[in-house]
Amino acid sequence: MADNDIQLPDAGGVTWSLCIRDGSGMPLAEVDADASLRTASVGKVLLLVETARAIVAGELSPDEQLTRSVEEWVGDSGLWHTLSVETLPLVDVAALVGAVSDNLATNVLLARVGLAEVAARATALGLRATALHDRVRDDRSAEHAATLSTGSAAELSALAHRISAGTATGPGSDLLVRQWLSANVDQSMVGLPLVDQAGIDPLAHHDSLHPEPALWNKTGTDAGVRADVGAVTIAGLTVSWAAIANWEPAVGTSLEHLTVWAVLRGMRLVGDHVLRLLTA
Repeated sequence: MADNDIQLPDAGGVTWSLCIRDGSGMPLAEVDADASLRTASVGKVLLLVETARAIVAGELSPDEQLTRSVEEWVGDSGLWHTLSVETLPLVDVAALVGAVSDNLATNVLLARVGLAEVAARATALGLRATALHDRVRDDRSAEHAATLSTGSAAELSALAHRISAGTATGPGSDLLVRQWLSANVDQSMVGLPLVDQAGIDPLAHHDSLHPEPALWNKTGTDAGVRADVGAVTIAGLTVSWAAIANWEPAVGTSLEHLTVWAVLRGMRLVGDHVLRLLTA
């Protein structure tokens, strides 16, 4: 542990990877930070990072029209699959990914940007344990990647720090990523204490609304996975984090409900710790 101990709930069979960093990027708290775990939708951050870089570099136009197709269709999280509009500007597709972790928007954007390009950007950023492996799928078979994304808390918290500092792919592109992710509506994990205690509106904390408190994050939820990566700035101080929990799911059982409850409690303890670091 780099600083104060965080007593995460001891839910049977849950593996944690956690890293919290200060504004200089130094670790303040760690639990198995180098462990590479499944991160569900958190890997979409890598897609947004490469998209923003390509927009600022002039390789992609934010106004390019992207049309959804049967090949990219997927349900679950998001809004686009519930809407009647077939075509959206690229920048709006990215906004849907950031705000509601939109799976259909993710697949449409990934088809345009390219999985190989996202992987190359991750490598250029020095990520070894963190990757987006595939498009989003309703069903995964043996021919597909085993999971959507993986990552370690050490690498993801460092990436969150760099995005906040404007040193990931550049000030302009990192600002775009922060704007997209500052619209995230899921504050059920690390973000919940920040909403409850720091006056952050869970639905209206977009970067364009006010300078501080500033919150952006990306969560990931799947069977046996909960993850939250992001950063918050209060009174000029920034703390970034990555918190990942994996376990073998027992879907539909009371044990699974208890495990999820314990994991979410652990995520909120991480949020409490982040808030203490900012207000001490």
